[in-house]
Amino acid sequence: MRSKLCGAAVLFALSLLAGCGGENGEHMAQVSTGGNPFRGAQMIQYYGCGSCHLIPGISGATGLAGPPLSGMASRMYIGGVLQNTPGNMMRWIENPKAVDEKTMMPNLGVTHKDAADIAGYLYTLQ
Repeated sequence: MRSKLCGAAVLFALSLLAGCGGENGEHMAQVSTGGNPFRGAQMIQYYGCGSCHLIPGISGATGLAGPPLSGMASRMYIGGVLQNTPGNMMRWIENPKAVDEKTMMPNLGVTHKDAADIAGYLYTLQ
């Protein structure tokens, strides 16, 4: 009986943890950015963001030149200079040098649509 009770408690705890991100987190990211988080993951690979950043959930994204992008949804600032809002995130992704000319992050020619999708993905990273 005790093992069944422990097993049920573990399943309940896992279901609560899954609710913290998962579909609900993806939905909130999509609503706040207008982007598609699934496509955003693809665009992160397309633009090669993982060559400079460690990005959870992105295969091969193990770069160490830029900061790790884990927990982006919870951070206060983007690039150390912008308040973390969806609009600012997209602005930074599209043209980081226009925000901070001294940043090492290059302008990769990211389109507005792609920036929205990338931001959508990054906002799933709690």
